[in-house]
Amino acid sequence: MKTALITGATSGIGKATAQLLGRQGYRLIICGRRIDVLEELQAGLSPHTEVFSLTFDQRYYAEVEKAITSLPENWREIDILINNAGNAHGLDSLIEGNVEDWDAMMDGNVKGLLYVSKMILPGMKSRNSGHVINISSVAARQTYANGVVYCASKRAVDVISEGMRLELTEFGIKVTNIQPGAVETDFSKVRFKGDETRADTVYQGYEALKAEDIADAISYCINAPKHVTVSDMTIYPSAQSEPRTIHRK
Repeated sequence: MKTALITGATSGIGKATAQLLGRQGYRLIICGRRIDVLEELQAGLSPHTEVFSLTFDQRYYAEVEKAITSLPENWREIDILINNAGNAHGLDSLIEGNVEDWDAMMDGNVKGLLYVSKMILPGMKSRNSGHVINISSVAARQTYANGVVYCASKRAVDVISEGMRLELTEFGIKVTNIQPGAVETDFSKVRFKGDETRADTVYQGYEALKAEDIADAISYCINAPKHVTVSDMTIYPSAQSEPRTIHRK
């Protein structure tokens, strides 16, 4: 039975992925910043799913290191790492941007992914086996005005994924970079700092992707035959033609 560690497991894509992989028989290490939400997620998973929860904020390496080194011996062989945790804050020009928002995005989307990977990859390398899924964004493909820092953080995820593949393929480790388009989760609510009215307009007039759609894609990638690696996957809702263009009714 394989073990998958999922960051940002408490909502959106991470939660949907935990639910799907739990039904498929994976052992799960679910990670998030709030123990109460992790406990709620765990309670809602299949009763047959083996689950271990880790609470940490991946923006801080000391927290990541402490949490992952605290894993019991029988949970330390991690076969699949799903680097899902990330965030978007604000939709402002560089001139008007909030430095705290920039730090949150770069620390969470880039440094956090690196911190978690640094802790997990040595074990995979020593076993000559493993699979890393990095959740990027179509924002990495085309920079848009007022989202420069977010786009830069996701472009960094693409570059890190490519670098991982170059360094790890010879050790039997697969690396998959997934770029979702518009997915209806709490993403926009976080970006607009809780303004639900503004967040809702992002998904009006068309059918956005659902978190479950991305979970299905992740499942496909990790369940592919051993000789198959999906290196990059871009997923749009059918109404979206490129990162900046959505055709609304």
